[in-house]
Amino acid sequence: MSLAHDARIAVRPATAAQRAARTWPEFNNPAAWIVAVILLIMPLIASGFFLIEIFATTLILGTMALSLMFLAGYGGMVSLMQLTIAGFSAYMVAVFGVSGNANISLGWPWWLAVPMALALATAFGTLGGALAVRTEGIYTIMITLAIGAAFYYFTNQNWAIFNGHTGINTVATPHFWGVNWRADIPFYYIVLAVAAVCYFAVEYISRAPFGLALQGVRDNPRRMAALGFNVNAHRIAAYAFASFVAALAGVLQVWNYRQISPGSVSVGACIDVLIIAVVGGITRPIGPFIGALIFVLLRTFALDFLVRLGLDGNRFRLLIGLGFLAIVFWSSDGVIGLWQRWRQSQHKSANRAGGGRGHG
Repeated sequence: MSLAHDARIAVRPATAAQRAARTWPEFNNPAAWIVAVILLIMPLIASGFFLIEIFATTLILGTMALSLMFLAGYGGMVSLMQLTIAGFSAYMVAVFGVSGNANISLGWPWWLAVPMALALATAFGTLGGALAVRTEGIYTIMITLAIGAAFYYFTNQNWAIFNGHTGINTVATPHFWGVNWRADIPFYYIVLAVAAVCYFAVEYISRAPFGLALQGVRDNPRRMAALGFNVNAHRIAAYAFASFVAALAGVLQVWNYRQISPGSVSVGACIDVLIIAVVGGITRPIGPFIGALIFVLLRTFALDFLVRLGLDGNRFRLLIGLGFLAIVFWSSDGVIGLWQRWRQSQHKSANRAGGGRGHG
């Protein structure tokens, strides 16, 4: 049975509760509007360093982690190759586009190089997903990690295409309509727009028939198969969508740093994306962006803090690991889970206080 047919089967008259669940909760949340306004006016209140190194980098890493969150949160598939897909996309932008390595780069204009990079990276991630969906649990994690490790070692040793451990430098960035789109303010708004589109796309898909079917596959694949759903097709389609999101982040990443090297796709960096998603919260699309902000702030300022304390700056990873363990210990759903628990405790306290006053 085809995937399209499966999606049509899932369409049934929605109850009032289902219609409420499919609404956009952000539109009724004043805090979301406040955050949106702050992000839009950020160039007016932040310096170039904070605009790019903190907020733009947060949005790029958050978009990468969002692709992992989509697979893990809605599909129950933990993929450690999302950064690898982003790195593959970045490499393809450098190979097909213009860079300082004229003997490797083909010199295509960005409006041809970027679509080609997105298509190839999406295909690469979809093929990896087709392998991963044949396994479950720890085996899925190991296969996707193996793909990431293999890609890292291949880029490190291949000189004809990836320029070995040196990588590809001075990657050209877009210039059109008389605007340098890598300048701080234009680039920030490009990153913000891509992150917003990916965020709302994930929100929409999670409420669409395909997303609901994917969550059913996550919860009970045997029952969904018995109902006529093609379980593997849904999972592979989820990998394809997540790969496209990761590929978009990879394009932004290579434009941000103007270079790409094997260190950008190392195994440690792949695990960082998992940490970002888990720390922020892996059940809601906003979680990866929260985790990315925490990660970027720690990465940017914790090193200086450790040095001032007379400690080795290399202990940054230890600090990240301890913070990761602390958050997961207190909440399996990261910072979002901690926030929800706090709100529930406040609500219960208010109810008890109201009940006490009423009794009196």
